[in-house]
Amino acid sequence: MSIKELHKIFLNSSGVSTDTRQIKLNSIFFALKGKKFDGNKYAKKALEKGACFAVIDNEKYYLNDKYILVKDVLTCLQKLSKYHINKINCPVLGITGTNGKTTTKELITAIIEKKYKTISTKGNLNNHIGVPLTLLNVNHETEFVIVEMGANHINEIEFLCGLAQINFGLITNIGKAHLEGFKSIVGVTKAKKELYDYIKKNKGILFVNAKDKLLMSISENINRILYNRKKQDKSNSTFAEVIINDYKISSQLIGDYNKTNILAACEVGIYFGISIEKIKEAIESYSPSNNRSQLLKTSKNTIFLDAYNANPSSMSEAVKAFKKIKHNSKLFILGDMLELGNKSLTEHQTIIDILPQDTQNVILVGHEFNKCEHNFKHFLNAQDVVNWIEKNPIQDMFILIKASRGIKLEILKQVL
Repeated sequence: MSIKELHKIFLNSSGVSTDTRQIKLNSIFFALKGKKFDGNKYAKKALEKGACFAVIDNEKYYLNDKYILVKDVLTCLQKLSKYHINKINCPVLGITGTNGKTTTKELITAIIEKKYKTISTKGNLNNHIGVPLTLLNVNHETEFVIVEMGANHINEIEFLCGLAQINFGLITNIGKAHLEGFKSIVGVTKAKKELYDYIKKNKGILFVNAKDKLLMSISENINRILYNRKKQDKSNSTFAEVIINDYKISSQLIGDYNKTNILAACEVGIYFGISIEKIKEAIESYSPSNNRSQLLKTSKNTIFLDAYNANPSSMSEAVKAFKKIKHNSKLFILGDMLELGNKSLTEHQTIIDILPQDTQNVILVGHEFNKCEHNFKHFLNAQDVVNWIEKNPIQDMFILIKASRGIKLEILKQVL
């Protein structure tokens, strides 16, 4: 079956499904494979639960004409998403970066939705599977598409840009992350720059942080719109605030590093004709979730929970920002940063070296921090921390919790 023929079936369906636990009635089931599962085995179940067709790539599971046999299910899903987005005539904004891409994507979505019917990446579905699923959510009513793109190897961003057919691009920043795959900051830069190269080749438009020397340098000779051009006043507020066109815009995001994310979102909104009043309304009403830059007030403590992801750049910024916050009793609970390869020991030691020297105010979690030189309290996993806190209750403190997702520090909420 050609992609054109499959697309006709798709348009008459309720969309696509990839998980038999969440089958939509009249959807097309794509039998994706992973290291520990084979979706082909679940195709029959998907049809029994209401899918109209099942796309498979193992002839052994082909039973009747409700099965669509292809060479590779993932490739088919990707080709279908590209074919589909080519039929939609609206702006497609691609966002990547080492830190802040999800927050910036959420802020831009909140702003753009004030004027346009918008589809954007849900949660963190920003890879070779998540991007096609986002694109296939687009329909004839969609007026704006926002696609977040993540990567841990060279050529991934280029591939995702081509799938999404982006015509606007934004890199939040370039820092140390996924060094296991990229090997060095040079590798990270090369990977992220793929978005700029795609925009240049396809005569699109970039949004670029005017105060970021690296981004300014690698975006030269590309059609670009600059943000963060004016100096922002310093604020004593715990939350990030910016001034745009004489409007003071507050947020529910902690840390000065979030100012550039807000400024980026505002510039995109202004370019696409959103009034400054609507932009202010969108930013000020946006509340972070999913263990990402969340401020939680419990009956015992105030918690700044940022346990969704971590790398040397974001960890350093979070620690510096938290050190600046004025509070009588602060506690840093930091977990390992993953996927750093042979740079791991050095990068974890660098974080330790910028922490407050009071050993009572820091708790470290994970095997990587355990290899470093320090005198702080240390646990090998999150559950050990929970067990310790249950015996040694913590109260009336402002607590930063930050780590890579794999460390699962969000479970500390239950005892803090």
